[in-house]
Amino acid sequence: MSEIIDNVSKRQEQLKTLIHRLHRGEDRAAVEAEFKRDFAYVTGAEIAQMEYNLVQDGVSVEEIQSLCDVHASLFQGSLAELHKDVLTINPITIFEEENTEFSALVDKAIKFKQETNKSLNVVKPFLLDLIEKFRVVDAHYSKKENVFFPFLEKHGIETIPQVMWGVDNQIREKLKDSFISLNTSDDVSLIMDKFYQMVDMVKEMITKENMILFPLLRDTLTENDFKAIAQALENPEAGVYQSKEETESTEVIEAVNGDIRMSMGYLSTTEVNALLNTLPFDMTFVDANDKVKYVSQGKERIFDRPASVIGRPVHLCHPPQSVHIVMDIVSDLRSGKKDHEDFWINFRGKFVYIRYYAVRGDMGEYLGCLEVTQEISGIRSLEGEKRLAS
Repeated sequence: MSEIIDNVSKRQEQLKTLIHRLHRGEDRAAVEAEFKRDFAYVTGAEIAQMEYNLVQDGVSVEEIQSLCDVHASLFQGSLAELHKDVLTINPITIFEEENTEFSALVDKAIKFKQETNKSLNVVKPFLLDLIEKFRVVDAHYSKKENVFFPFLEKHGIETIPQVMWGVDNQIREKLKDSFISLNTSDDVSLIMDKFYQMVDMVKEMITKENMILFPLLRDTLTENDFKAIAQALENPEAGVYQSKEETESTEVIEAVNGDIRMSMGYLSTTEVNALLNTLPFDMTFVDANDKVKYVSQGKERIFDRPASVIGRPVHLCHPPQSVHIVMDIVSDLRSGKKDHEDFWINFRGKFVYIRYYAVRGDMGEYLGCLEVTQEISGIRSLEGEKRLAS
């Protein structure tokens, strides 16, 4: 066993050294030749470990990201795909099929680039049609980022997801730039340049996913991981799949920690209370029996809600002049005539937005009414964009 570990360690050190040499700008052909001489194959897991080791050596994620195309081309054709046919549930196939479709789009784009007629009235309509088809890669990348990456991170693999996510966002920007140029410019050279920058990056990402990400997933994830992934892909809103053993284990943890099982995730009563009181608006919940059951306690309340209001019938919480309005709202929400009702008023120098929501259970049964009030003067005055923290 010690010999195997030592060999793995040596492979990792050699891989890392080769990549460091690429990052220092050494001749790529020479590095590739040395790689092919010493490595018959590498696994996705080895690449993940190698990139992690680079980060530990002080190489930034951004630098790895900037050269990951070189990494992909270096490893192409040498990756060992393990256990491909063993998995009973293999959602990776969905992504591979999508990549096949993207490859067909890339081929179509490349074929068009090789044609001689590049007049504006030919280029624009063709590329506009093609870019609409390319835009589906955004959803493909989002599924990858939101479904696959958390499972890799659960197994301690963080660098490859970070690097790949960064490149995904670069592709999204290239898609956006290309779409804008197609709709605003008549410069054929500019339009072609923007479009084929995007095409090249999509092509490279197909290689990275097929040759690095998918083998890594097959290498790393368990059958239960893949069941959870398959469920998440089929129904993104559903809870995560758990085996009987995992469910029993979770129930024990819940009993020990006293957490409340939410529709997605777990919270302690302390966390629930603090979370609701941190929200930038006031909430009052009236249950199905029309009694006040809960009032949030944020730092700046708009309307007074003393503790004595809890358990009180809602019709007794309003003056006679306005109680009929409140009860009509509750009646409409209860019956299903409405799902929400909105008001906005000036109140003590504040512009207040008041919203009433019907709260319903999984079967659509009426559970009560939620009143949300928020001072929105600051929101109304917002202009432009703010993308960085002050």
